Amino acid sequence: MAADKRKAPSTRAWWRKIKHQPYIRVTILAILGVLIYVSMLDNVIPERLNVNLSEPAEQDIRAPMTVVDQAATEQRRTEAIASIDSQMKHNTKYEEDRVQQVNDIFSVIGSVREDSAELEGEEEDSDDQDMPLEDQVERVRADFSDTTNADLQDETIVALLEATDAQFQLALDTSVNTVHETMSQQIRVGDLQEVKQEARDQIESISTLVSDVRHAVAEIVDMAIVFNVTYDAEATQRLRQETSEAIEPVLIREGELIVKQGDIVNHQVYEQLRLVGLLDDSLIIYPYIGLALFVFILIAVLSYFLNDSQTTVATDNSHLLMYAIVFTVIVALMKTSSYLESLLMINGFGFVVPAAAGAMLLTLLLQPKIAIVSSFLFAIIGSVYYNHDSTSTFSFTYGFYIFISCLTATYFLNSTNKATRILRAGLFVACANIITVLALLLMKSIHLNVMEIGLHFSAAFLSAFIAAVLTIGLLPFIETAFGILSVTRLIELSNPNHPLLRKILTEAPGTYHHSVVVGNLAEAACEVLGENGLLARVGAYYHDLGKTRRPHFFIENQLKGENPHDKISPQLSKTIIISHPYDGAELLRQHKMPKEIIDIAEQHHGTSLLKFFYHKANEDAEKPLPESQFRYPGPKPQTKVTSIISIADSVEAAVRSMQKPTPDKIENLVDKIIKDKLEDGQFDESDLTLAELNAIKVSLCETLNGTFHQRIEYPEEKPKGEKP
Repeated sequence: MAADKRKAPSTRAWWRKIKHQPYIRVTILAILGVLIYVSMLDNVIPERLNVNLSEPAEQDIRAPMTVVDQAATEQRRTEAIASIDSQMKHNTKYEEDRVQQVNDIFSVIGSVREDSAELEGEEEDSDDQDMPLEDQVERVRADFSDTTNADLQDETIVALLEATDAQFQLALDTSVNTVHETMSQQIRVGDLQEVKQEARDQIESISTLVSDVRHAVAEIVDMAIVFNVTYDAEATQRLRQETSEAIEPVLIREGELIVKQGDIVNHQVYEQLRLVGLLDDSLIIYPYIGLALFVFILIAVLSYFLNDSQTTVATDNSHLLMYAIVFTVIVALMKTSSYLESLLMINGFGFVVPAAAGAMLLTLLLQPKIAIVSSFLFAIIGSVYYNHDSTSTFSFTYGFYIFISCLTATYFLNSTNKATRILRAGLFVACANIITVLALLLMKSIHLNVMEIGLHFSAAFLSAFIAAVLTIGLLPFIETAFGILSVTRLIELSNPNHPLLRKILTEAPGTYHHSVVVGNLAEAACEVLGENGLLARVGAYYHDLGKTRRPHFFIENQLKGENPHDKISPQLSKTIIISHPYDGAELLRQHKMPKEIIDIAEQHHGTSLLKFFYHKANEDAEKPLPESQFRYPGPKPQTKVTSIISIADSVEAAVRSMQKPTPDKIENLVDKIIKDKLEDGQFDESDLTLAELNAIKVSLCETLNGTFHQRIEYPEEKPKGEKP
């Protein structure tokens, strides 16, 4: 036992030494993150199976995650691309070119015809002879391209040269129109001969053309018609690309049955098992990375909220450690519950998880807002723990159940300060759990017998009962270990039977009455500002504890009217009066009182001046004494609650000494005290605004007017028989 007693102070001293280091907060949150990460590994990382190729499967195997089957996807894309035909395009420019070629042929032949006609019309006595037909053909071919010369026979040229003007013009029109109409259609390579034959048949049916000219036109048209549908490489590539991109990836979806029990594991199945990480020879690191990122997000959100919560968790690393421990305990309970459910194979056993205990503890120890955010995180983490019967990473059923349970606990604990509120909240949590379970069961639209419903309801009720018991059992230990000033602790400290309050009552009854009145004033003012009124009341009860060391040196305890300060010097009186905040703080520390109560006792006078003894000392001094000798050493009030108690302390003492107080006198006095403290800089470190000081003044005046209201003076009762 002696060794344990020596070890405990050593541990606390070690923590006090390092708890203010800047790295402690990061370390605590990092450790919490690692614990959550490790606890989730078996819920996220796929189970490895001993499966051999070409052997029957020993059980039904489902995919534990959704993955892309790249090989199957590529095969599907290849098949889709291969099914795409080459894209062709209708080249309309071919029509213009071939019509122009026909016009050029007739233009050349027509020019030669004109020259020949001019020669025939010359005078008879001319020596020139008619241009021979052979020369005309040569002239025509001289103007034709090599391709045209190769395609046209001499008979065609001769027929057009010898044709009459009417036949020539008709031949031109027929050729142009036929080529134009034919080439305006899409002509593929395989259809070219058929199209040409149709054009010939169309020309042969024209009876107005003489036989030779008709054959000539047919040959020209046959030469001019070509296929005008060509391969479009760009369109083909674009269509194949679009087709490839439109192919959806082949997914092996989470929960999908890969192979049934007894079926042979072929190569395709074996490859799918490898892809989802179920084979011993496969290593998939993505779940590890994903889980790490998931936990990092949770811890980042938690860290941001706690640092911005404006509670002791944001400034006191001891309270952050306490929060991490409570969080870890609840996470461990959820993990244990999920493990037992999968081990016992009892459907609904997981509903017994007492996650609401975390919300209750955090509501009582810290703040409801912190409990609500933590409840959300409990729900997310719990939904991962309970995913063993789910086809997804998260189990909505248990996540929703945990969140509603925790939220209910937070709400009903926050709505009352009665000592029985934990059991009352537990009852409401039980009702909420049962209703939630019933809703979830009905949403599944499955038939449930009475025994199954009873089992689920029992687990839900037991969850609330265990949560309430855990909260009641753990709360005192956590409060003592971490110095948490909860509502429960404050109510206990306000009990008049507390040893220190009884000490004040028996040794300094005037101070006790003064402290009770100050508590009433401070509580009302704090509630106006939204501050902790209960803390103000309890802090006011203990703020003058130091007066019990020398109670008769304080006027409220001088019952016989004797003032010991009349017999001592102002300097000695000053020393006695100034010491009482620090004597009280020392007594509170010896009794292991919460830090907030100690700070109120130590700071409620700040660095204010003892004006009475200062002026009294100056009356006997040869030269003015410095004010610093008659000021409290401080520190100044660090919080709004302490500042309010400081104001209420001064106001109560001043009003008590006032003769026949009236509302106007009280208001003027309160206003003067607040202004004096403001000008003296007593509120510089507590962040009180002028608007808040005005609200404090109004609240104090209302409370004082209710306490010191005017009373009816009853007439003195005279003895019977005496004349008025």
